[in-house]
Amino acid sequence: MEIIEDRHSKRSTLFTSQVPVSKWHEVVGEQTIADAILDRIIHDAHRLELKGDSMRKKRINFQSDMEETIN
Repeated sequence: MEIIEDRHSKRSTLFTSQVPVSKWHEVVGEQTIADAILDRIIHDAHRLELKGDSMRKKRINFQSDMEETIN
């Protein structure tokens, strides 16, 4: 929370998460703290939500397919 507070409206900060914003309250656990964090990071944010299959899963499946082809 201190890092967010120090940077709020002063510096750019990049957040990445596999948890949708709608579930952050559950993850943080404390409603008041979750509200404070979300208020600061979402207020002037540019959000990009990526959809689709995981590139990691695609890579694993590709490697597995290649191994089967070779063997």
